[in-house]
Amino acid sequence: MSLNHLPSRIDQQGVVLLESLIAVLIFSMGILALAGLQASMIQNTSDAKYRSDAAFVAQQKLGEIWTNAKNLSGLADYEVVDEDISATLPQGKATVDVTPERVVTVTITWQPPGKAEHSYSTNARIEGI
Repeated sequence: MSLNHLPSRIDQQGVVLLESLIAVLIFSMGILALAGLQASMIQNTSDAKYRSDAAFVAQQKLGEIWTNAKNLSGLADYEVVDEDISATLPQGKATVDVTPERVVTVTITWQPPGKAEHSYSTNARIEGI
């Protein structure tokens, strides 16, 4: 091999095709990553909606009890009230617990398809009756 040997066209044959294939591979991997990110964002949005709905239902239940606070003494006679809220949340259930100290605890549980059960709980003390 001599020093003044320059690569010929035959030596370079197929390089452009190889570079093009590598560019398509890198582009495809980027598109797949964006599709995975989009799926993750949709899942997180669904989870946030479920949490928001659970907080709304819990506050709504507390509001119902607060407006009917004169009958709270009747509520304190039993420990727990369960209600099916699966129309709002998947496999949703609302549990209302009233202690003798007039503390009302509302717990909302739900289970999204293919995931573990989630819960949201809030409480309030009903006074002044």
